[in-house]
Amino acid sequence: MTTGSFPENMTEPVEHSAISEYRFLVENHLRVIYPEIDHAAFAQTLIDIMCPDGRCQTPETHKNHWNQQDVVMITYGDSLLTEGQQPLETLLQFSKESLKETINGIHILPFFPFSSDDGFSIIDYYRVNPELGDWSHINAIAEEFQLMSDLVINHCSSQSEWFQQFKRGESPGKDYFFCASPDNDLSEVVRPRTTELLQLVETPEGSRHVWCTFSLDQVDLNFANPQLLREIVKIVKLYLNQGVKTFRLDAVAFIWKVVGTSCLSLPETHEIVRLFRTLIQFVSPTAMIITETNIPNRENLAYFGNSNEAHAIYNFSLPPLLVNALLCGSCQHLKTWMMSMPPALHGTTYLNFIASHDGIGLRPAEGLMDEEEISNMVSMMEQFGGRISMRSLAGGVMRPYEINIALFDAMQGTLEGKDEWQIERFLCAHAIMFALEGIPAVYIHSFLGTRNDQAAVERTSHHRSINRHRWNYTQLREVLADETSTHARVFQGLCHLLKVRRRQPAFHPNATQFTLHLGDCVFAFWRQSMDRQQSIFAINNVTKQEQIVPLSEINLIGTDSWVDLISGELYSDLRGDLVLQPYQVIWLTNLREQS
Repeated sequence: MTTGSFPENMTEPVEHSAISEYRFLVENHLRVIYPEIDHAAFAQTLIDIMCPDGRCQTPETHKNHWNQQDVVMITYGDSLLTEGQQPLETLLQFSKESLKETINGIHILPFFPFSSDDGFSIIDYYRVNPELGDWSHINAIAEEFQLMSDLVINHCSSQSEWFQQFKRGESPGKDYFFCASPDNDLSEVVRPRTTELLQLVETPEGSRHVWCTFSLDQVDLNFANPQLLREIVKIVKLYLNQGVKTFRLDAVAFIWKVVGTSCLSLPETHEIVRLFRTLIQFVSPTAMIITETNIPNRENLAYFGNSNEAHAIYNFSLPPLLVNALLCGSCQHLKTWMMSMPPALHGTTYLNFIASHDGIGLRPAEGLMDEEEISNMVSMMEQFGGRISMRSLAGGVMRPYEINIALFDAMQGTLEGKDEWQIERFLCAHAIMFALEGIPAVYIHSFLGTRNDQAAVERTSHHRSINRHRWNYTQLREVLADETSTHARVFQGLCHLLKVRRRQPAFHPNATQFTLHLGDCVFAFWRQSMDRQQSIFAINNVTKQEQIVPLSEINLIGTDSWVDLISGELYSDLRGDLVLQPYQVIWLTNLREQS
């Protein structure tokens, strides 16, 4: 996933062919988004920003720019702190010293000056937050790891210069924000928050009501203005120049508004994603776009488009379904969902995660779990110290939107209460995620086994702070050096699983995957490498009771030698049984040399 460079031996006619195709595609996107403008002229404006020398490359379609070695760590720039050192330097030091054999990508959550929401209310898109470091620190990380950056384009901070210009009636900011009237019919608008949607602002042109999907400090941008799009494209080009290889389009489902609609995932939104993909991949053919759309599963899948939108989509249904399976000791819903998921076409893939800086989203569980099951899960997470964020529905109805909890504490027990299997359950959850089709993304606090930070919630009054702890790096190194500590056991367990995973062709993100039916207590599936040389049967006990699986039910080929990649145990008698201890995971393969 390295940024592409223009081949020195490319002939001039090929170059002309690429730039012509580039211009043609960009113009077509613009016709859908902005029917009234001069499409040719504006397309040339955007292309001049992305490739000022007029040289580009035609990207290969349906090409996978990833393999089984790709693993991403999600982190804030200041999750690790060392006195006298810039946080981004500490992050790079930890990643190089402790994770170089475990991950190859880092998603640094918004590292720009901000006013709220721990970075997602950006004041200045062009600068690195000086409390974290500067562009040289970002460049240093990008040289060692594949760097993912957020492109937060639905909204910006109310303290940004753009919004100050809006309030003063000055260009360009005065035309950059979406406004509506309280008299408009906004009853269909889908929102993830309970705050007021419209904020009254006084301007030289009179009172205006600006649209605020997420908070009054996060004012929504107006993509109906093509000049705003032009500004965002300049930001995309800057990030590419600074080493960003993957763009995470934050909250992208909300970016286009039409009064009287849901204002969610409208056709123009999808076309803007397609436009960004075209603009980026002709300049950097191996760069990726990932859409962050915390919405029901079917709507989320739509962001693949026809393999012409997101390269990867967040697998948002996985966290609630997997947590529920381990709480209930039943993988029924997990299996049903998995069987319904279409294999990602080549050139696209899933981004799998079960913990993040936010929480366990519940909208992606809609239609997959019933309300009573969701309610039971919410209740148990509260007993484990979690907090619940709500959203507003039509008529003022409130519904749980997200569970805010450190994933390690979410694994304290089952619906029967706390027990002694927390670490085993936690590792089982990650082992399942690591084995699934797609690229795994691991939150830094999962690596570290971080607990609920209740003090941070009290300090900030924000539920999400519970899972955004900041570690003193000296203290962290001490607890990780103590092999008896919970943190060390979790860290070593996850690193071992990932080191094994990264060597297996059958765990390529696009390798074949089939669900196995071994009862509701054992979640199992089969992966096969794309050259069909390696099979892996991922067999997971999701209960705290011993489970016995006859090897004959797995349909192993008798002429092959089978070994568990995790433990190294050989299985030569295929008439015998697999005896699975509580939450034990077995990766049974026919290619021992890959271990």
